[in-house]
Amino acid sequence: MQATTTGPVIKRQLWAFVAMIAGTVATLVALGRGQLGWALGWAAVTVAAYAAARVWSREDPGPMPYLVRWILLVPRPYQSARQLRRVLAPRRGERILDVGPGLGVHALPIAAAVGPDGVLNALDIQHEMLGALMQRASQAGIANVVPTRADAAVLPFADHSFDGAYLISVLGEVPDRDAALQELRRVLKPSGRLVIGELCIDPDFIAATELLHRTGAAGFIFDGRVGPGLAYFARFKTAR
Repeated sequence: MQATTTGPVIKRQLWAFVAMIAGTVATLVALGRGQLGWALGWAAVTVAAYAAARVWSREDPGPMPYLVRWILLVPRPYQSARQLRRVLAPRRGERILDVGPGLGVHALPIAAAVGPDGVLNALDIQHEMLGALMQRASQAGIANVVPTRADAAVLPFADHSFDGAYLISVLGEVPDRDAALQELRRVLKPSGRLVIGELCIDPDFIAATELLHRTGAAGFIFDGRVGPGLAYFARFKTAR
């Protein structure tokens, strides 16, 4: 999940997500102590919290607030920056678009991969998150990250201007997902590629079947998947 909203508002699905994480930890602790009854109880809390988060996220999609940005630093199975580099295959000198970069866990390695002659455009709707990203880029000595504050459904870029683009646990947070995919199709070059990462513990998780339907309708061609259905990177190419 990434922070792409203005203001300190924390939606109810995020509280449910935090309760899910706490319930998971409590369940593991209880199991470690041999307290089966407590473990079952906490497991029930975890499942209920996750179900509530999913329902509320579908009813009112929205990104994670900047106030809880620390969650973005938690390691993600099958979704490391190294794995993204393998799937996206960025080349030196390319222009890549990161929609919802968060704190730059993936953005900074990709910016380094395209080299000083390439550009990583980082698009987010929250200026605080972009500020944090640029501070981390500066500390890492990476100077080819260009921040842009905008809505994912209305990309402020020219047609066919990117070699590649990616979204990591972001698409489900965009209220108009189909418009965002159509915009990505517009700004990608005919030879461009798109990578979308999804993780099941995210309340905004999009299953692979739904993703294939939406991307196909937007004019993308499925080009492979890495990881299981509950934690994956899916790669697409543009239909010429």
